[in-house]
Amino acid sequence: MFSGKLYRELPLYLMLIPGLIILFIYSYLPMIGIGIAFQRFIPAKGFFDSEWIGMSNFAYIVQLPDTFPVLWNTVIIAVLKMIAGLIVPLVVSLLLNEVSKSAFKRSVQTLIYLPHFLSWVILGGILVDLLSPSEGLVNQVIQALGGEAVFFLADNRWFRFIIILSDVWKEFGFSTIVYFAALTSINPTLYEAAAIDGASRWRQTWNVTLPGISPIIILLATLSLGNVLNAGFDQIFNLYSPIVYETGDVLDTMIYRMGLVDAQYGLATAMGLFKSVVSFILITISYWLAYRFANYRIF
Repeated sequence: MFSGKLYRELPLYLMLIPGLIILFIYSYLPMIGIGIAFQRFIPAKGFFDSEWIGMSNFAYIVQLPDTFPVLWNTVIIAVLKMIAGLIVPLVVSLLLNEVSKSAFKRSVQTLIYLPHFLSWVILGGILVDLLSPSEGLVNQVIQALGGEAVFFLADNRWFRFIIILSDVWKEFGFSTIVYFAALTSINPTLYEAAAIDGASRWRQTWNVTLPGISPIIILLATLSLGNVLNAGFDQIFNLYSPIVYETGDVLDTMIYRMGLVDAQYGLATAMGLFKSVVSFILITISYWLAYRFANYRIF
């Protein structure tokens, strides 16, 4: 019986081979380079001839004055993105769910999905133009209302807000897909029963809709914990500058400068390894919470 099932499913397993090969080449084979974190790596000597220095790179990173402020920036930006990335798509999904005209609903969905498919290189250029203190549309409106121009991308008071707001703008439309799928699974008779009992649309949303999609909300919230140290390298790299390092510099951008700009390969690898270990722990916890509260399992 087992051999017959294996024979039937053999083509499916064979289809996995190209993907597994690519995964091994690009995800597992490069992990050999983790050893650079424990070396005083010199490119001219190579990986095998560079001096091994144990945990010295990690000890040096801990002593750097920028490490913990950058870590704090990363956590703040990532957590605020997670919160906004859960609330905004949920609210928009609930609002669009109340729209009866399907043509209008589809048009709105298409418009809010579009930014997700654009890279941060493109969106970064759009934001730079919109927020320009001299010619940007936003500052022109502010000045027309009697205010003074604000250099949003070079002001530590505004930079985090712009990062979080622009991330929500890019991703919330695509995130609504999950909520729309969850809304379709709610039994329509529950709304009919609530309407017969005299419940308003607000009470139906509160007592029927939200409890019906609560497992999805809990699942997405717990799974997002694994990204608590991923504040978005592409976005911040395309928008930040040394002026806003105080509030905008994150672990990924610090690793980039340390490794590719300053050529401190051992320190950059040690910082990246530290981030990966912490992220692995958080992902493990998030999947356990997803199984505990939402009955979600990978296997």
